[in-house]
Amino acid sequence: MNKEYISVGNVVSVNISREKGTSKEPVADITVDDNGIMGDAHAGAWHRQISLLAMESVERFGADAGRAFSCGDFAENITTRGIDLMATSVFDRFTIGEVELEVTQLGKKCHGDGCAIYQEVGQCVMPREGIFCRVLQGGAIKAGDAIRYRPFTLKCRIITLSDRAHQGVYEDLSGPRVQERLEAYFAGKRWRPQITLELLPDDAERLREALVAARNEDAALIITTGGTGIGPRDITPEVVTALADKIIPGIMEHIRVAYGATKPNALLSRSVAAVIGETLVYTLPGSVKAVDEYMNEITKNLEHILLMLHGLDAH
Repeated sequence: MNKEYISVGNVVSVNISREKGTSKEPVADITVDDNGIMGDAHAGAWHRQISLLAMESVERFGADAGRAFSCGDFAENITTRGIDLMATSVFDRFTIGEVELEVTQLGKKCHGDGCAIYQEVGQCVMPREGIFCRVLQGGAIKAGDAIRYRPFTLKCRIITLSDRAHQGVYEDLSGPRVQERLEAYFAGKRWRPQITLELLPDDAERLREALVAARNEDAALIITTGGTGIGPRDITPEVVTALADKIIPGIMEHIRVAYGATKPNALLSRSVAAVIGETLVYTLPGSVKAVDEYMNEITKNLEHILLMLHGLDAH
């Protein structure tokens, strides 16, 4: 987690409602605990405990609609000013005094006919520009408080295992190819990936040290290439499995079957998918073609898995 705040705004209003599906009313202050805002209908042990909407969004929507709206009209708990909420991503954080919030959802499904504002003007700003958070640390919030925004950096580590590439006999192509695929994957998302590459020999202890270091540095994702075959120096699955807290067998089983149907040698791969702490790990074969085949499948549910690892239900 990046410890630096990149912008500071202020709380314009704090708002609560006793029943779901109704507008919220501004109050003097709110008290936040592990379940959200005390006394608010949306408090509970779930990921959408507190909603935020920028006053800039409210004013812009009001200008387009030809009428003024008040804080809480869009059922937001906290109305802010000075921070671009639409540029935030899941896992970003806000600090308001002692309170710390983590972004868990961007926008929401519009209630349509169940929304009074939608019935009046035919659209609503909250589904497009509002965000939702869960509470990491409780405390009190009132209008006028400073709100500090800290973005989450999605750390991705790529590790290539190859004696010959490490010795300079040939250039590592599979690690850079993983980087290209990750950059393309994250290009359309709000997450801010930080991708680093490492080239190691086929050495179990060196790999173990690299995996532990990445985990300790809060890496969200590690992808290795090489060392997944049955040769005497192929040690990647054993090292990862020994460190793993959980194994995810279905992903690699699916890939082996999908490509092994036409390429029997693909069935010889011993690639594994695992979780070490809160770090997701995939071990890929060491060829560019295999990287593309594996990444084609891995990226289909990568976002869902990352959310699950942080206790978020993406359904």
